[in-house]
Amino acid sequence: MGAARGIAGSYRPEQQGCFLAAGEWERDWFVRMNNTGGAVDVWEVHGIDDADLVQSPEGHFYFPGVIAPSEILLVQRDLPPARNY
Repeated sequence: MGAARGIAGSYRPEQQGCFLAAGEWERDWFVRMNNTGGAVDVWEVHGIDDADLVQSPEGHFYFPGVIAPSEILLVQRDLPPARNY
């Protein structure tokens, strides 16, 4: 991602790690949160143990580390930003 803004438009990470959706509802919620105006990709993550996840103060889980490219799979590409919240 480099210098790109986060999905919520922030310039700094909310947590030191990668947020992971627990299911379809949470995945869709993160996609709807996109306010950067551009399309969003959805990736499936493998090889992360639930015990390695940390819960944020907001109640969402994240992996506090780097996820290897070999552990992700692109499952949806270029989803348009949602206009109705």
